[in-house]
Amino acid sequence: MQTTTTDADIDIREATLDDVDALNKLENACFETDRISRRSFRWMIEKGHSLLLVALIDRKLVGYVLLLYSQGTSLGRVYSLAVDARYRKAGIAARLMQEAETQALEDGRSFLRLEVRPDNQGAIRLYEKIGYQPFDILTDFYEDHADALRMMKVLHHQPEITHPEVAHYSQTTDFTCGPACLMMAMKTYDAPLALDRRLEFQLWREATTIFMTSGHGGCSPQGLALAAYRRGLQTILVTNSDLIPFVGGVRSEDKKAVIECVHQDFVDQINRSEIKQIQSAVDTALLKSYLDQGALALVLISSYRLNQSKSPHWVLVISVSDTFVYFHDPDVDWDDNKSLTDSGYIPVTHKEFNRMLGYGKPRYQAAVIVADKTLD
Repeated sequence: MQTTTTDADIDIREATLDDVDALNKLENACFETDRISRRSFRWMIEKGHSLLLVALIDRKLVGYVLLLYSQGTSLGRVYSLAVDARYRKAGIAARLMQEAETQALEDGRSFLRLEVRPDNQGAIRLYEKIGYQPFDILTDFYEDHADALRMMKVLHHQPEITHPEVAHYSQTTDFTCGPACLMMAMKTYDAPLALDRRLEFQLWREATTIFMTSGHGGCSPQGLALAAYRRGLQTILVTNSDLIPFVGGVRSEDKKAVIECVHQDFVDQINRSEIKQIQSAVDTALLKSYLDQGALALVLISSYRLNQSKSPHWVLVISVSDTFVYFHDPDVDWDDNKSLTDSGYIPVTHKEFNRMLGYGKPRYQAAVIVADKTLD
């Protein structure tokens, strides 16, 4: 039996630890699978980079909405929305979403994304009514293997995407972000290309520095440029100096010697190729000049502003608008409630992205520009 209520009866506020029992009870009543645990609710309230709002009527918790924020970006994700069955069709879900969007915008979020089951027509109608638009399908997304419809709302700015159909590939190791980015670019220009671990490791073997600060070596801009060039892509290598990338963080003299040897071999191969080399600072203006011609850019960043990890990391920049830089991040942290929704077409302001650019001290900047045609 549904309870009659009015908009004025609904009180919305941020959740506190005192709400955990009621949240857990509501979660179990609303969902049979993919439930948020009591422990996760506590973590979101105390430590999560998130926003958890609850709706109350006569001091009784009757609904909640949970937003997860992607650090260092303008993106938020509606992770979960639930309303007590007895209070549905009373406008509670819409009120929760409205307040969540207001607070997300105040927090600097310009985009909200979500996933919803394609057969949940009631939820889809609500999301469409308040401005969300479908843009993708994720197969085998939920615990019961159901697909998910991805939807997005732009809170105050329409995105300008040069390549709206760039496939996302998630790196399968800690050291293959560069190959994963190159694979995404390759598939953009060669749709039938199969993206799998065999190709991922083949590209890594071609581009790796062998050693790095710890563990397996990542991929240098020179190595990635050569791998792209060998596969027929027009390739431009942009670096801001002649420094040997990543060698500064290695203490072992033997390992440094290996990195230096590999780097010199890459340089010699590039000098014998038709790869265009540019020594210049990498910034959003330079990237935009090439992306506007239909290119894509593998860009070296410091991952600190994304996940507090002081590591070199490659992302694939897809478009640069007047306000935002959009990129695919191959590193999907599945253990941190992340999904492809958080890792594709990530919007970041120019100011924030310019802070990410480069790695190390002195800061080494690099971009590998690729296209299927000649670039100016």
